[in-house]
Amino acid sequence: MRDRMEVKPNLVLTGLMGCGKTTVGRIIATDLGWGFLDTDRLIEEATGSTIPALFREKGEPYFRQVEKEVIHGLVGKTRTVVATGGGAVLNGENRRVLQSFGLVIYLKASPEVLGGRVILSGNRPLLFGQNPVDVLAELLHEREKFYSEADEVINTDQRTPEEVAAAIILLARRWGINTGSPGRRS
Repeated sequence: MRDRMEVKPNLVLTGLMGCGKTTVGRIIATDLGWGFLDTDRLIEEATGSTIPALFREKGEPYFRQVEKEVIHGLVGKTRTVVATGGGAVLNGENRRVLQSFGLVIYLKASPEVLGGRVILSGNRPLLFGQNPVDVLAELLHEREKFYSEADEVINTDQRTPEEVAAAIILLARRWGINTGSPGRRS
C-alpha cells in the first residue's frame, strides 16, 4: 500500500470481470461530476473491434498490447474514474502507471458471486465454453497477488453498486482526494 500522504487526482477500479468496475465507476463519476473511462471501451474504440472479436481474431497477446497503450494514454487526466479490464494488472508496467495515475481500488468478490453476475453475458472471451465459477476461481488465484497491490480493497459481495460507490467516495476523501461537494446524485 502506498503512503496515504500521496494524493492522486483520479480513481482506478480493478478486479475480476463481474466485480462491478464499470457499473460502480459510472455511479462514482456521476456522483462526483467527474469523467468516466472504461479501458475495455477505449480498446474497442482504438481497434474498431469488440473485445471477443479481438481475442478470437488477433489473440490475447495483441489485446494486452493495445490495453497497455490505452493505459499509458490515461496519463495526464484528472478527476477521472477508470474501470480497468480484469487482466490489466497482469502487466507490471500497467500496475505502475495506474498507481501513479490515481488511487487504485480492488473490487473484490467471490468466484460464486462473480459467476452469478457474468453468467448472462456473452461478452466474456475467457469464459467461452467453460464453467464460469471454475474459471473465475482460477483467474482469481492467478491474479489475487496483483489485485492486492491496490491502495484499498472493497468487498462487493452482498453490496449494491450504490453502496460500493459510496464506500469508495468515502475512501477517496480519507485519502485527501478533492471530490468536491457530496451528494451530487439524486
